[in-house]
Amino acid sequence: MNSRQKAQQWPYPRHKQYSKDIRDAAAKWFKEKDFVTYQGMPFCLEKWSDWKKNIILDKVAEYIEKQSKDAKMRKKPFPLHKWLHHGTSSQAMAFNLIGPLIVQENYAPLSDVLKSKNIPGADDILEALFEYEDRDIFNEDTGQPTSVDIVLKNSKGEPHIFIESKFEEQEFGGCSVFRNGDCNGKNPIGSENDCFLHFIGRAYWNLMEKHGIIGSVRNDRQCIFIAHYQFFREVVFAIEKGGTFVLLSDERSPVFQWRSGEKVNGLIPFLSELLPYNLRVKVMSISIQELAAAIEKYEIHHNWISEFKKKYGMV
Repeated sequence: MNSRQKAQQWPYPRHKQYSKDIRDAAAKWFKEKDFVTYQGMPFCLEKWSDWKKNIILDKVAEYIEKQSKDAKMRKKPFPLHKWLHHGTSSQAMAFNLIGPLIVQENYAPLSDVLKSKNIPGADDILEALFEYEDRDIFNEDTGQPTSVDIVLKNSKGEPHIFIESKFEEQEFGGCSVFRNGDCNGKNPIGSENDCFLHFIGRAYWNLMEKHGIIGSVRNDRQCIFIAHYQFFREVVFAIEKGGTFVLLSDERSPVFQWRSGEKVNGLIPFLSELLPYNLRVKVMSISIQELAAAIEKYEIHHNWISEFKKKYGMV
């Protein structure tokens, strides 16, 4: 048996097939709606300005547009992603899944799923907001600050659950300084000023030290930020705010968290093991499928959840 034949016996999911499946579902949904798509990319709308056609409920699209305009007036970032018009955009997926809960002011399904994971404060959700940031946490005085896709606030108005949304992505975002060729990727712990970000005043390494995360990566030769910069940045952000970091991802994807029998694999279980034991309970994962199933139980959401499942190939 050659390697090509052997590859067909690999017992675990492959991202290439997953990507094809969700792109095919997006293309089919756009075609059924008679939406014009980009040439050669039937899973992507023709222009970025068509992004509202990628949103299932008009009320959600209107809400997002208003939030974006209001943020610009306040000179606060509310970034609408470059590929928001793409059928597998994780931002559009989050707008379509969480947005209806916001505009219909019903967070019960989300609360149900979070409670099933024993996430603190899951039964105290007053408000959900997209694209939450706080420049002061890491001293991000210029440029795009750390932004979490969804923040949940409790009845005291305090952010306490921080949700990052992933869909077709193949990784957490890596460090752009390394990607741009301005860093050799060597672990800077012990000589932090060799890190450009630390040198210009960002507090990433300081807070990694404060929360005891440095210990498990101190002796690595390669900087942990090269490939997993976004994960550690957002986890530390949530912890520094006194909250919990939650990843929302597709259980069909082999990237972040998936199950094969009793085996749990993916980046979340791997990267969580690099955290001190007391912080691991601050990092949780829920699936899109779990939340969609919880939403289906509430009649108030029956006007859109079946369309969501069709759009994202879950039926």
